[in-house]
Amino acid sequence: MRQPVSTRAGLLIGVAGASAVLLGAFGVHALRGVLDEHHSELWRTAVNYHVWHALALTLAVGLGRGRSGRVAVTAFAFGIVLFSGSLYALALGAPRWTGIITPFGGVAFISGWIALGLSLRTRED
Repeated sequence: MRQPVSTRAGLLIGVAGASAVLLGAFGVHALRGVLDEHHSELWRTAVNYHVWHALALTLAVGLGRGRSGRVAVTAFAFGIVLFSGSLYALALGAPRWTGIITPFGGVAFISGWIALGLSLRTRED
């Protein structure tokens, strides 16, 4: 049985997934030969985490319940922006200090997974 989601949540999922595909394609096609191997690897890592956490966001919206479910959605969204966004920026030549942001995105991802797990508990737990 499909859970109905709000228009805002559906839009968030769509933007997260579509932007992951667009940025992945952009990296493969437009940035080929532009980025050195190190920066290409940063881009690939950003896309990889972006895609997986767009899917995690979908799970959180569809399966997450209560406050923990809402925390998971928020954490995954912030994680995509902070973690993947900072890696995209670094790959494109942002100052090295931009890397300070990346771990905050990682913490958001971890928090999102914990919150999602907590939201899936049964009443008997």
